[in-house]
Amino acid sequence: MINYLIGIDEVGRGPIAGPVAVCSFKCKPDFLDFISINTPLRDSKKLSRKQREEWFLYLKGEKQKGNCDFAVSMVSAELIDKVGIVRSITKALITSLLKVVENPKEVSIYLDGGLKAPKEYENQETIIKGDELHPVISCASIVAKVSRDRVMALHAKEYPEYGFENHMGYGTKAHYEAIKNKGMTPLHRKTFL
Repeated sequence: MINYLIGIDEVGRGPIAGPVAVCSFKCKPDFLDFISINTPLRDSKKLSRKQREEWFLYLKGEKQKGNCDFAVSMVSAELIDKVGIVRSITKALITSLLKVVENPKEVSIYLDGGLKAPKEYENQETIIKGDELHPVISCASIVAKVSRDRVMALHAKEYPEYGFENHMGYGTKAHYEAIKNKGMTPLHRKTFL
């Protein structure tokens, strides 16, 4: 019997620095009805940083009340260089899923893009642009994005000359310029550069 919905999304596939993050977001179906009526949920990329932070704080509060649960798993640039981005995302996906699911048979999983859960999760559906189309994936998208952005903001204090707090590790002109002038940090994905 399906008791919970799980949304899964990843953030940080494309950057040249920093980890990749995957969030598994779990809730009962009526939780989504309630939040969708109040404010339509959207893909994290379509929200401002302030809106994402507000949603994140709201969802964190709901988690503390026991109305939902979520886990974010991250894989470092070092491991991405060793095993590749696809295997890194799979590792983070499985790790985050195991933190929120006890019984694979009681959940229905919705995954964004090309993501897939392990075979024991029989009730799963991959949805192209799922972060825009399914609110449970939107929740996962927001939590993953804010969590990864916060990690990159911390790294910005460690390496202030790279501007991680602005581009979050993506390959902007300023970021490439910083690499040219200062070299790579341990956060950089050498296989991407």
